[in-house]
Amino acid sequence: MPDETHVIFGLDPLWVSTALLLMTYAVIMTEKVNRAVVALLGAGLMISLGVLNQEAAIRGVDFNTIALLTGMMILVNLTRKSGVFQYVAFWSARRAQGVPWKLMIMLSVVTAVLSALLDNVTTVLLVTPVTLMVARELEVSAYPFLFAEIFASNIGGTSTLIGDPPNILIGSATGLAFNDFVVNLGPVVVVIMGLQLVATHLIWGRKMHASDEARARVLAYRPADAITDHTLLWQSLAVLGLVITGFMTARATGLEPGTVAMFGAAALMYLYIRDHHAEAQSHHVHEVFGEVEWITIFFFVGLFMVVAGVEHAGLLDIMAHGLMDVTAGDPTVTALVILWSSAILSAIIDNIPFVATMIPMIKNMAPTMGGPEGLMPLWWALSLGACLGGNGTLVGASANLTVAGLAERGGVPFKFMTYLKLAFPLMLGSVAIAHVYLYFRFLA
Repeated sequence: MPDETHVIFGLDPLWVSTALLLMTYAVIMTEKVNRAVVALLGAGLMISLGVLNQEAAIRGVDFNTIALLTGMMILVNLTRKSGVFQYVAFWSARRAQGVPWKLMIMLSVVTAVLSALLDNVTTVLLVTPVTLMVARELEVSAYPFLFAEIFASNIGGTSTLIGDPPNILIGSATGLAFNDFVVNLGPVVVVIMGLQLVATHLIWGRKMHASDEARARVLAYRPADAITDHTLLWQSLAVLGLVITGFMTARATGLEPGTVAMFGAAALMYLYIRDHHAEAQSHHVHEVFGEVEWITIFFFVGLFMVVAGVEHAGLLDIMAHGLMDVTAGDPTVTALVILWSSAILSAIIDNIPFVATMIPMIKNMAPTMGGPEGLMPLWWALSLGACLGGNGTLVGASANLTVAGLAERGGVPFKFMTYLKLAFPLMLGSVAIAHVYLYFRFLA
């Protein structure tokens, strides 16, 4: 059988895989070795020690996520060459009168709204370059802006079917539609987002100041002057429009977001190089591919394989069963345990395999919960916990790592422990708000 594996020395695959997962995260947290290298080493050990064979490890990689990330990185990098991000940056700065805290709020709200309408990874790919540019012009630290945008992307993505991968999984398994998520989760997302804006303002916003010279320099720019290639601008906007339409109509067309993003990337690259001779085309394609955040891409590849190892060994299944056992079938206790455990675990491990494991477990509880209708609070608890919990650590959600990779490439340090110390408590606060909402809206 292709999936048959034999762990070295006859060791228990559950213990070996769990140890490798813990070691991988421990080394990542030390920040002594590049996280992509650590994840790939962990993946290599999972296969070499016999927890997984190569075929199972490759199947564990979510290539839809990889394709979505890669395709959108290419689209964003090509679009940036037109000057449109500079346009957005200076327009936003002018609207905020060059005041850093106003700009942080504006960019956070834009990020939350776009994350609900598109998906959070695509959104941060679009917003992060803008943020880095404006912060550089205002001569203020970009880190507070980026931190706020990570939270905004995951909070905003919680409110819709397409905003965050866990919601896509839940919607697909249950038949819940776009409007179901908006109606049931939208209200609490608005509250959490509002309080998050207050929190980031109190932590950073009120202390951020730009010099009169920096503000004057930014306000002196005419946004229209930032556009350097009008042809590429319209080509980029047209392709991005089609890609976004593809995301929003995915259920009708049956096309996965990864396919849509890669197809769009290929189409825009063709438009970008078609008027050049073969040698120049190769140069431009090399240049475009060279701007992809390969560290982030390969970190995901390795991490998916590491998580596939513990999933294959049965750890996630044991954890899911354990969560069900401790609730004794009480609907209120079950929903709240799912909410908090999903949040904590989604901050530690990737939420996609965890949610995928929880879905059949929750479905099997239908007879004791009064049928499919009785499961509805559990689905909302799973969604809120998995999506909001992703804010807790840098590895909790794809958007977090995407921002971190772009930030470090732009010269802004984004350390695991620095992020964790502030993000985890704020994440717990948002889940506490979700706890109150879940109880009074669905359980009381």
